[in-house]
Amino acid sequence: MKILGIIPARFASTRFPEKALADIGGKSMVQRVYEQASKSSSLSKVIVATDHQKIFDHVLSFGGQVVMTSENHQSGTDRCMEVLSKEKESFDFIINIQGDEPFIKPEQIDLLAKTLDPQVQLATLAKKITDNETLFNPNTPKLIWNDKMEAIYFSRQTIPYLRGIEKETWLSKQIYYKHIGLYAYRIDILKAITKLAPSSLEIAESLEQLRWLENGYSIKVAITEFESIGIDTPEDLLKVKNLIAN
Repeated sequence: MKILGIIPARFASTRFPEKALADIGGKSMVQRVYEQASKSSSLSKVIVATDHQKIFDHVLSFGGQVVMTSENHQSGTDRCMEVLSKEKESFDFIINIQGDEPFIKPEQIDLLAKTLDPQVQLATLAKKITDNETLFNPNTPKLIWNDKMEAIYFSRQTIPYLRGIEKETWLSKQIYYKHIGLYAYRIDILKAITKLAPSSLEIAESLEQLRWLENGYSIKVAITEFESIGIDTPEDLLKVKNLIAN
């Protein structure tokens, strides 16, 4: 099975412009993501997908593979589709690797890859929640799945809701999971979902994966033990730099 790893790296960001080029301990964020992804034994190839010449040139400077894509894409999924349309090699799956997670573990990518077979349409990761701050943070999407390990729903709200139980005790009554934004797409499914219009649930929650569920596609879920450290703001970057320093 051939799997292409794609790292979408957009130049403009509302909360953190040029974050792909932010320095973290002597290396840019995008270089750290690329190097971590390249350690995965499951990926046949890793490509950065960007929309800006500055990132394009930077990736070439550290020896990475990069493809220039449109500035008009609404999501990393759409950017992955453009890369696929330009790729000469054939692949069975694409794994979309978040460009703002510089410490992603290669083991996470390999875990996701192990869930893939010809019957799987889409796949992603989940991690157990262990603190109330994460549990009730709307910026941390949660998910639930069925007994086939296929996602039922993703939400910024805490799901499931425990009726008649004090919220402070929910973690002691129920196991909750947060979504880790690593996606695998079967090639034919990627081509199909990028043609879909935004759905009502997606618009309501601002979660792209709900579009896929609402249109009847299945998303396989695997559970990871590794934490995910995403950098969305300059404040997040400062926290990460402090972690490295200590």
